[in-house]
Amino acid sequence: MYGLAAIDNSGRIADRTLIRALGWEPGTRLHVREVSSVIVVRLDRQGVFTVTGQGHLHLPAAVRHWCGLTAGDRVLLAANPADGLLTVHPPAALDAMVVAAHADLLGGGQA
Repeated sequence: MYGLAAIDNSGRIADRTLIRALGWEPGTRLHVREVSSVIVVRLDRQGVFTVTGQGHLHLPAAVRHWCGLTAGDRVLLAANPADGLLTVHPPAALDAMVVAAHADLLGGGQA
């Protein structure tokens, strides 16, 4: 499942459809980390982060900083309910993926 959403001034992503598809309710504990400029969020009963009371995902300031995210940035969300996994792809990560895909498609040259 995929979605596009903007980050608000507090670092919240308000795409409740994917959060519900993952079975995450307000208060669900999560582990949030950055891997190669992509944010990886998974269910973790010992996690220090939680789904907000409104059912939003909140990205901590440190994570937003690592990925260069600011308020208003739109991100690609990819949910895998079977694995309880959500990835958040910032604009820079999307750019890198698209450039690589176009280079492959066009025979190795830059798009």
